[in-house]
Order: sequence, then structure tokens, then C-alpha cells
Amino acid sequence: MRTRQEIKTLAKSAISAQARTSRLLVIVFILMAIASVVLDQVVLWVTGSPGVLYWIVFWAGMLFLYVLSVNLYGEYIKISLGNEASVGALFSELSVNFFRKLGGMLWMMLWIALWSLLLVVPGIIKALSYYFAPNILADCPNITARQALKISMKITKGYKGDIFVFALSWIGWLILSSLTFGILYIVYVGPYWYAADAGFYLELRNKALADGVITLEDLGKPPKTNAAPHVW
Repeated sequence: MRTRQEIKTLAKSAISAQARTSRLLVIVFILMAIASVVLDQVVLWVTGSPGVLYWIVFWAGMLFLYVLSVNLYGEYIKISLGNEASVGALFSELSVNFFRKLGGMLWMMLWIALWSLLLVVPGIIKALSYYFAPNILADCPNITARQALKISMKITKGYKGDIFVFALSWIGWLILSSLTFGILYIVYVGPYWYAADAGFYLELRNKALADGVITLEDLGKPPKTNAAPHVW
């Protein structure tokens, strides 16, 4: 299995091959998030109080962003694999398994929230278990939302510490990004982070396949013949 540094090095190469697209993906997602917030504030300004309309618009925007984020992970998986990604796919793929993607994200957040009610540590552990659920929802369109979470638990078993360190390794970059008012995040850190995240997911997914922890059928993929079980 590749080390964290090796995964990050490969991520740099992947985004350099599709530099424009990798940056535009982050820009568009950020713009959609900003638009959602602005719309909330406009409704609040018009209505004068956070009434029913405000909360409808607020949750509609949040649910839209949840599904859009799954599509974002999917495009960075393509980039990590060396396949051509597309900014337009963020939107063209919205109607594809929309409620499955949404259900997976909501189900994940619900369980993380419930475990967090116990104590902070159980919540963190559950979050690490479900860390790759968005990637799986994007990568495996033929499985259910609940199966995506179960597969994430399987491939992260024994690697939660590595995932935690991986997440912490971005703190310095995020601080630098804040000092540049987010510009560094848009042009480099964001694409780098998402590509490395996709690469880490693919690494653990392929290792789980090779070790027999999961099968191609678990991922909704047809079984390979005369080929290594972790390659497709």
C-alpha cells in the first residue's frame, strides 16, 4: 500500500494533468455554496424573520449541496484515475441517483450526530468509519446508500488512525489559504486535497478488494475474469 506522501505526490501529478478542470470544479462548488447562503439572506431580508419560507430555502440549498458534493468527489476520482473529468458533470449527474446520494449523505450525518451525542471521541470514530462514503456513493452507482456506508466501514477498518493523520496534515495548508483570503485554496489546496482524498480512497478500496475484505459484487461491479481482483 502506498504511503500518505506517495498518495499526495500522485495527486499533484493528477491535478497538473487537468489543472484547469481541477480548479474550476472547486470554484464552481464554492460559488454554489455562496449562492445558497446569499439566497438564504435574501429570503431573510424579504420576510424579516426566519419563517417557513426561509427554512425551506435553507434546507433545499443544503440538500442540493450534499448531492453536488458527491458529484464533486466523483469527478476527482476520475482525475485521480487519469480519466477526463468535467465541470458540467457536477450538474448533469444531479438527476442520476439523486435521492440515493442524498439519502447516503443524510444517513451518514445522522449516525455521526447520534454517536457524537455520546461523546466527542465516538463521534470522531464514526466520522472516520464513514469517511469514504461520499466517494463510494459517487464511485459505485449500483449499490444502496446504506451499503455505501457499510463498505466505508469495511475499507477503513484498521486505517482510522491513518485517515485521522491524513485529515490533520491539511491544517497547515488551510491556514495558509486563509491568509490569502481563499485564493490559495482555489488555485492549489482545494484541488490537491480532493485529488489526494480520491487517491486515498482508491488505495484503500483496492487493498480491501485484494485482501478479500470486499468484492467487486459488493461494489456493484461485474466480477473480473483472468485479472487481478483489485484492478478495473
